[in-house]
Amino acid sequence: MYYGQEIPILGQSWAYLHFVENNGMAFGLSIGGEWGKLMLSIFRIVAVFGLIWLIKFLIKQGAPLSLLVCFAMIIAGAIGNIIDSLFYGMIFSESPFHGGELATMFPAEGGYSRFLFGKVVDMFYFPIIDTEVPSWIPYFGGSQFQFFKPVFNLADSSICVGVFSLFIFHKNFFNSTLEEKEEEAAIESESTRELEENPN
Repeated sequence: MYYGQEIPILGQSWAYLHFVENNGMAFGLSIGGEWGKLMLSIFRIVAVFGLIWLIKFLIKQGAPLSLLVCFAMIIAGAIGNIIDSLFYGMIFSESPFHGGELATMFPAEGGYSRFLFGKVVDMFYFPIIDTEVPSWIPYFGGSQFQFFKPVFNLADSSICVGVFSLFIFHKNFFNSTLEEKEEEAAIESESTRELEENPN
């Protein structure tokens, strides 16, 4: 597909495969400049290793499978976006914004960017609501309103479903973690007080 090309999914007017690339985070959000891109790529890699360690720890603690699946979905999505960032720019030429030209795979002159600086490919676009805001509404009247506007990929979906599932179905995971920290702090405080009262 050329940059910006879109194909209706099953002939629908509200669901498209729409080819775009972005330098940043999920749903086309971005951090400016090369330093921002580099820091985002490094953060993703560190976060994946941290989450893998967390999953291993949770398995040893006998955590429920559903909790492990939530974290696995977040890791899988992060790895998907990391792969694009690491290698996509080294494999393909730049996708032109106009003219319907296609990118070239393994161009003789090399890809459009170096290691860690590739763009992330997004392809799902669902403008389910596309309308004009009524003119009588203050500030926004007459403007175009679209839901859902961002173009995203499967990795973004995996991350979002994993995160939302954590907060909806596993709130007790965060509560128990906080309770454990409070208990540890209370025990430490009690030990310190006892030492102060009985130094010998």
